[in-house]
Amino acid sequence: MSQLGGMNADEFRKAAHAVVEEIISYNQNVASGNLSVLPSIKPGYLRPQLPSTAPQHPQTWDQIQPDIAKSIIPGLTHWQSPNFMAFFPACATYPSILGEMYSSAFTAPAFNWLCSPACTELETIVLDWLADALHLPKDFRSDSPGGGGGVIQGSASEAIVTVMVAARERYLNRRADAKDLKDPSPEREKWIADTRPKLVALSSDQAHSSTAKGAIIAGTFHKTVGTKWGEDLAVQPGALEATIKKCLEDGLEPYYITLSYGTTSTCAQDPVHLLAPVLQKYPDIWIHIDAAYAGTALVCPEYANTSTPATNGNIRKPEGLPMNDHDLSQKIDTAEPPLESPNGLLPAASDVLKHVDSWNTNMHKWLLTAFDASLLFIRNRKDLTSALSITPAYLQNKHTDSGLVTDYRDWQIPLGRRFRALKIWFVVRTYGIEGLRAHIRRTVRVGQHFEKLVTDSADGKQLFELVVEPAFGLTCFRIRPGAIPKELSPAQVQDEEESVETKKTINGTPFGTIEQQDDLDDLESTKKKQAQPTQSIEDLANAFSKQVVEVINDQGQLFLTSSSTHGKAFIRVVCGNANASQEAVTRAFEVIVNTTRDVLAKAVDEASRA
Repeated sequence: MSQLGGMNADEFRKAAHAVVEEIISYNQNVASGNLSVLPSIKPGYLRPQLPSTAPQHPQTWDQIQPDIAKSIIPGLTHWQSPNFMAFFPACATYPSILGEMYSSAFTAPAFNWLCSPACTELETIVLDWLADALHLPKDFRSDSPGGGGGVIQGSASEAIVTVMVAARERYLNRRADAKDLKDPSPEREKWIADTRPKLVALSSDQAHSSTAKGAIIAGTFHKTVGTKWGEDLAVQPGALEATIKKCLEDGLEPYYITLSYGTTSTCAQDPVHLLAPVLQKYPDIWIHIDAAYAGTALVCPEYANTSTPATNGNIRKPEGLPMNDHDLSQKIDTAEPPLESPNGLLPAASDVLKHVDSWNTNMHKWLLTAFDASLLFIRNRKDLTSALSITPAYLQNKHTDSGLVTDYRDWQIPLGRRFRALKIWFVVRTYGIEGLRAHIRRTVRVGQHFEKLVTDSADGKQLFELVVEPAFGLTCFRIRPGAIPKELSPAQVQDEEESVETKKTINGTPFGTIEQQDDLDDLESTKKKQAQPTQSIEDLANAFSKQVVEVINDQGQLFLTSSSTHGKAFIRVVCGNANASQEAVTRAFEVIVNTTRDVLAKAVDEASRA
């Protein structure tokens, strides 16, 4: 090492070998499940371990590397652990790590084609590959007649705010054109300035918070469309149209909507095939599909094409919905055969998405690629570029001026971008599309195994109830009100088998049918007449379900998340992790059962001493 510090090639070679060995050792330890998935440190743990000021003199790698094991790993949450069942997964694999290494070596901000042509051209190619692999409409390919294409964003949240800005500008300019306001002109500029504060973005009340945050960034209102348990927590046509009309009556102008293919809390799916006829009445509203997690399942033909199972009640496949170009009868030679009946599935063939303006999914969640790799597909690239393209003199060049190249700076909020296509390229080539499908199918089956433990085991039947139909390897359940010990509130618990809504929507009958909703309304009316006791038992079930998650997470061996909506708190267990296994979820279920019994027993003991 020179007096100026840094590394020469020989020093880098030695350090790199040491880093690779440490990464392999870390991954093996994490995959074994021997490491606590959550750290046992407290906030502020790191500062006392590091000097108060930066080093004034160069340090060798032999001095630096030991601090990874000493100071950094103890503060990590191990997302690759088979015991990580929280949020949604973040799968990192060796091919994607190699891609990150090359990306760092070839570092370039890559804001236009000339910055590094391979960065741009590889991204265009692999996004076209994935548009086909995910069974998306041909309109989302870069070579489509309408000028579509894909771009890698940092996250689904970034994708949403990007298309939201494009939607805002498209809406304002379309409306200004309809009023024959000359472009440019002071009159047009004033009309746009006066209209912009009236714009409102829409989403389900189950949608990710990124839509509400995006509306703040875009400087517009945000309104939600209400959902119900009896309708699968999905946006329904009547509710959507009523919300749009109410906005218009209030002087607001809807310009954008997020529809979800797999919401964060429960993997609920908004039925695009039923909502499209409503949205066609308002053609200036931009339709974006947020499929951040579940969208990657469309790599499997059975997810991309199968009609809705009967258990989804009023959400039906429209008569005559065409399949896409892929032949489902083709035999797939893989260790994981196609799923016979994927749970919670809505139509997702190309024809369903023909009116959608943009569609997004994250490879860095379920599809074996290290963060960040969020795929955004757009039907008309001009909608993005016309909203986001600003070309000062220092960005002008003959290649951009020719119109023959793509400058991805015009497809995103920031100017610069990393060479993220490399890791996607490596993952797709290393696994092949069949390997990606096998991963999805295997982890879904792990999730189905956990679901059976909840619904079919003696402990599961006694303690828990599902709150929604499990889907995409996610099971959402909670403590049954009927499992709350009578000692806690005898008047509340007697004859309570389970909560009214969940019983009517899960056990043995289709959920979401109109007839069932009528029954549900009658039962709900009866519940309200029963005064406080029924409400209190629901509160206890909610509180204990959350407490079980908190106790488990405090122990650190297993990581779960809880969520809540429409008066129910519940436990989420997701099985999309690359290291997920039936053995791991079986152990997790035993922990959940034992913790639930301990929490309830402790509550009884405290109540008896009060």
